[in-house]
Amino acid sequence: MTHDHDLVLRPTEAQTAAALNPPAGRNGGDLVVETLAALGTTTVFGLPGQHALGMFDALRRSDLRYVGLRVENNAGFAADAYGRITGEAAPLLLSTGPGALTSLAALQEAAAASAPVLAISSQIPSAGLGGGRHGHLHELPDQSASFRGVVKSVHTVRTQSQIPSAIEAAWKSALTAPHGPVWVEIPQDVLLAETSIPVVTGGDAFPEELPPRVELTAVAAELLSKAARPAIIAGGGVVRSDASGKLRRLAEALQAPVVCTPGGKGAFPWQHPLSLQSWIEDRYVTDFLEEADVLLVVGSGLGELSSNYHTFKPRGRVIQIEADLGKLESNHPALGIHADARLALQALLETVSPRTDETAAERVREVLRRVADRIASQELTLEQDVLAAVRRALPADSPSFWDMTILAYWAWSAFDAKGPNLLHSAQGAGGLGYGFPAALGAAVADGSRPVLAVSGDGGALYSIAELATARQYDLNVTWLIVDDGGYGILREYMTDAFGEATATELTRPDYVALAESFGVPGVRSSAETLEADLAKALSEPGPSVVVLPAVLRMFAPTHL
Repeated sequence: MTHDHDLVLRPTEAQTAAALNPPAGRNGGDLVVETLAALGTTTVFGLPGQHALGMFDALRRSDLRYVGLRVENNAGFAADAYGRITGEAAPLLLSTGPGALTSLAALQEAAAASAPVLAISSQIPSAGLGGGRHGHLHELPDQSASFRGVVKSVHTVRTQSQIPSAIEAAWKSALTAPHGPVWVEIPQDVLLAETSIPVVTGGDAFPEELPPRVELTAVAAELLSKAARPAIIAGGGVVRSDASGKLRRLAEALQAPVVCTPGGKGAFPWQHPLSLQSWIEDRYVTDFLEEADVLLVVGSGLGELSSNYHTFKPRGRVIQIEADLGKLESNHPALGIHADARLALQALLETVSPRTDETAAERVREVLRRVADRIASQELTLEQDVLAAVRRALPADSPSFWDMTILAYWAWSAFDAKGPNLLHSAQGAGGLGYGFPAALGAAVADGSRPVLAVSGDGGALYSIAELATARQYDLNVTWLIVDDGGYGILREYMTDAFGEATATELTRPDYVALAESFGVPGVRSSAETLEADLAKALSEPGPSVVVLPAVLRMFAPTHL
């Protein structure tokens, strides 16, 4: 008797001959790029360094497209965005020590946002490994230890025969829900040594699925079907798993109002009668969610932003669908369902009983009216006008990438993303410098539509070097820099807390002149001309910079 798992695909005579006589002049780096190509990779990001030269030399013999950035952290942000847009694990090729460590902040953002990034780093020569102090350039006692608390998994290679399997295992880890960054490291001598291993031609690129437990979805369906006032919080997991269509069908079947977290922007249609939009930081919405007798939380850990700074105290039953086991019930007791959002929502769609609720849409309208009245009372016309101008100028199908800046904080709550996977920010880890390099990665992923990046002047200086990258690859990105002469949100926080701000004011360059020095067209805009200036820049191919000198304010918090 033959079992399925006993079946082995036999190579053809031509495949056997090719395997027995691999091309000359290949090294360990070739095994890296061949494995990536076999897994379906078309594009890699990175920055070369001494110990990694074997990988970069092998790129020359491959068909992979290489996009090099000027700083490793920015290369990580670009790979993060490429992964978000394509759903593929974006390879990030790095060198040892300082090069590797410089990527850490980007990998933390990818981990927080569940963006698949396949980081492959070199290491010092094998003889120097093991914690001894041999004095190799870039040497660390244990390089991988610096990444274990950040990435999903660490994969260490010590011989050439381990390279294909280690990269394949890392690929699957990155793309198994929850998506995230993974780390592979390979010593310099392993990359440089000539190899007789056959050309890598195959690989299992399919990640493991994470289905829900049927007994849990049965209970969840019963609770939702019998709820009097159900509501739904849609987080980034809905976007990552491409489950927005299923979310909409479930919300309509249950007549359950939906609010999107900042990471879940666009997961539910902004103008839908059941849409509470993204006003999750507003107390009126928090109160509404607390009053739900059954609250379905999909793809969110209910962290700081999504819980209105941990002031959210649900009084009804909570059902939480979450792929990250560490986030399940980490903030609130719930019926916890450890599953991919798409598979869990499908299970609920198949088992819930539709319910009618004539009051749901009216209750949503009333909450949004009260939110609008609260904002209108604060005389924030400039901020609302600027955000509206950006929305009108940006094509509906264009993605946008936002740095940690006041306009982005407005966008989390008040910007219509026009669809899932179109608005991205660094709100996962909250580091500066994300917007522009991430937008470059998105433009690499899809050059058919313009991409918008939004930064403050403080965050812009983190990634200003990537103007050279934008020009070198002629990437279709328009960068809006809101220049207020400092770290604007920190200025507000410190002034509110201490009466005055310290260390927040910045001497900054002439951003228009600086952009033009890179060969990138720039324009100084104003609140009155912003829409026209942005629309013009977005309509013209290639990179561009629009600078808006303006001091914006945040709307008043409701959690204090």
